[in-house]
Parts: sequence; C-alpha cells; structure tokens
Amino acid sequence: MDKLSALTLFVATAEHGNFSRAAEHVGKTPSALTKAVAQLEAELGTRLFERTTRRMALTEAGHIYLDGARQALMQLQLAGEGVEQLQYELRGSLRITAPPSYGPAFLARVCCRFMRDHPQVHLEVELSDTYEDLVDGGYDLALRDGPIDLPGVIAQPLRTNDLLLCASPAYLARKGSEVTMHNYLEHDWLIFRHPLLNRHFWWMQQGGERVRLAQPQPRLASDNYDFLLACLLDGQGLQFVPQWSAGPYLQRGELVEVMPEVWREPSAFGPWIHLLYLPHRRNTRKVKVFIEYLRGHWA
Repeated sequence: MDKLSALTLFVATAEHGNFSRAAEHVGKTPSALTKAVAQLEAELGTRLFERTTRRMALTEAGHIYLDGARQALMQLQLAGEGVEQLQYELRGSLRITAPPSYGPAFLARVCCRFMRDHPQVHLEVELSDTYEDLVDGGYDLALRDGPIDLPGVIAQPLRTNDLLLCASPAYLARKGSEVTMHNYLEHDWLIFRHPLLNRHFWWMQQGGERVRLAQPQPRLASDNYDFLLACLLDGQGLQFVPQWSAGPYLQRGELVEVMPEVWREPSAFGPWIHLLYLPHRRNTRKVKVFIEYLRGHWA
C-alpha cells in the first residue's frame, strides 16, 4: 500500500475512533485500515493506537503523527487545486456553511447562478445556526453574523446587517393605527429568540437621541427566523427584519417599513454579515469566484 493511501486511512481511523466506522466512511474493508495502520507503525517503530477489546485511542505519538498527516494531506489537496486552477473551468468541490435564514433570502439564488456557470463544481451547503469549526468541518467558506473573533480565521465584511421594523399591509389595515414610539406596546409583535439576544429591551436611535425601549410581550416568539417571517407576511404582527431579507418583500409591496425615522442599533449579531475562511483558502480560485458571485448579488 502506498504511503498516501496509508496516511488517508490512518486519519480516517483516528477521526472515527474505530476501524469499522472508518472503513464504512472511506469505502474500504476494516482489514485494509488495520493493514495501513500496522504498516505505518512498523515504519515508525512505535504504536499509534492503544487497542483494547472495547475501544481504541491515539497514543501520544499517534496525536503528533495525526497532526502531521492532516497537514500533509491538506498540502497535497491544495497542490491539486492549484493545478486545477490552471484550467479555465472551475472543478472540484466547495463546502459552505451559513445560517438557515440565508438560504431562501439570497444564498440559494447565488448558488444556483454559480452552478449554472460552473457545472464542474460540486457544492455542499450546510445551513445551521451552529458556529461550525472550519477545520473540523472541512469548510472552504462560512457566512456568519455575530461573533467573528475566531483564532486563525480571516473575516471579510460582505454587507450590512441593518434591521428594519416591518409589517404587512394587511396587518396595518386591520389594526388601523399608526405605529409610534408611544403606542408600540399596543401592537402585536413577532420576536426572534436567540441566546445572544436581550429579551428585555432594545436600543433605538431617533433624531440623534439614544432611547431604550422595553420589549413588548410577543404575540409570537420563536427561535426560527423563517417561521416568523412567514407569519409576518401573513399579517400577524410587527417584526424587526434584516434588510438583506426584507428587500424583495418591500419591493413587491408584501411588506411595509414602519417607523423608518427610528433606527434600531445593531444587536449582538453585529452590524455586518462576514465571510470567513482559513488563510490557506485565501487564493483558492473556487472560493474567490464564489465570493465574487456573493458580492455581485448585492451590487
């Protein structure tokens, strides 16, 4: 067995914790993985795993060797991508992670356009509110709002994350009253719940004055943004909506901005959506081109 294959099987074994699960993941037999690890241990003259009848775990030498093996495989992958980039047509795979709300708001349209233009690239898009580790998840690119002070990760602002207070025309017609800073508590509210967000008050700006508003009792609260947005469009109340999500509905008249003279200060999610990627992905052509598509969408 060649050294590259042995390293690949060793890394798979270490990541999955036993030969059977790793073999299923890489499409090999458990005996092939056992043989690969035994070959490496013979070459190194030391054990990489401690094995018992119930479990296996990396030795100290195994941990050191795993770090080196991952780096070697990553460098080979980057070298292969560099050769691919000599071709005119983009090829290979591109793994992206983003919050679920980005999918219907804009990411699906960007991905579809990208796939039409680059049919040899396979996209894998994971929509999750969890802040996935780019290394462990094998992601090429992440789109996130919120905390971005992650070690070893490059963050670039993509677009602003401004919040607009919106309602449907049907809701405003039904309530029959203008929304103001004085009567906002009398209205029905749809409020997004998240561990990072304050549940008691909002900071607002009006005419250069900073005002603290008590949060109303919500008619509907949820931790799922798209669920709340559907209820907003159905006329069930008022909701703060990011401009990147509200834009198309405002243009079509399905939503109306309320109290446009009042600006809500950025929440814990921050004033920007950011692009996150690892330093060694900085010059990967697939990543650079996809970022161009994202920026082009907002242009």
